[in-house]
Amino acid sequence: MKAITKSAFYLHKSIAKLRGLMSCHLEKLIHAFISSRVDYCNGLFTGLPKKTIKQLQVIQNAAARILTKTKRTDHITPILKSLHWLPVSHRIDFKALLLVYKSANGAGPKYLSDMLQQYTPSRPLRSQVKNLLVKPTVRTKNGEAAFSCYAAQLWNQLSDDIKKAPTVASFKSRLKTKLFSDAFC
Repeated sequence: MKAITKSAFYLHKSIAKLRGLMSCHLEKLIHAFISSRVDYCNGLFTGLPKKTIKQLQVIQNAAARILTKTKRTDHITPILKSLHWLPVSHRIDFKALLLVYKSANGAGPKYLSDMLQQYTPSRPLRSQVKNLLVKPTVRTKNGEAAFSCYAAQLWNQLSDDIKKAPTVASFKSRLKTKLFSDAFC
């Protein structure tokens, strides 16, 4: 984590120097070099400690400040909202739920599909049509942070409208809208 933080801030300084020369492509540079590092951490880890999430959020905030030429003393929430960037904790949820959606629809890796089990009650219940996942029983914090538990819990909290999206693009759009409203409203 320390190496990712260090390299991200090195890239921040480098991109900030180029800001005057490449103003039209600055957002692409930030996404290519900085957001990809933050997303790499998001994709690898679910249930990250708050300290680590805070470090990643600082990286994202600095990138937003470079892009919008905002002072460090200005509040970051309106800036992230105007850029339509999800906070890091919501980005983690987005990535995890996207993997669940792809796995449930046969587009994800086989090992994830095997990890996630569809909930089927022993008798007819209304919850049968809700497209729920079985949340494994765990006894530790590390067990709760495991993908199979974390993702199942997130998936079960989603509305049926989002879960039953016909395409990956529509799922992403609906999910980002929901997470965006959770983060900023």
